[in-house]
Amino acid sequence: MAVSRTRSARASRKRQRRMRRVEHDLSDAEWLALQRAWGGCAYCGSVDVAMQRDCVLAISRGGRYTLANVVPACRTCNASKCNDEVTGWMRRTKRDERTFLVRQYEIVRDLTDV
Repeated sequence: MAVSRTRSARASRKRQRRMRRVEHDLSDAEWLALQRAWGGCAYCGSVDVAMQRDCVLAISRGGRYTLANVVPACRTCNASKCNDEVTGWMRRTKRDERTFLVRQYEIVRDLTDV
């Protein structure tokens, strides 16, 4: 079997290796609860688009899929943020980082109390 040597194929294999090295413990029920709690994209507030799991601390920077590290994000915000640190990205895109961080803390606190 031939291995694809394109840039996107190499990047995909690298991401798969990185994902296998990290233990993720976000259940499907927790993901659904996060989506309900945020009510849309955690960054821009979009509601009528498909949400993606976005790590506040990117996997490439040591993050993993956990209740405290994942927020729902629209495709545009997720692609724009890429693997940037969330507060730096929010400052660059002129978003209210304080409101985001307080809301994230409150949502995680409420979901872990259940």
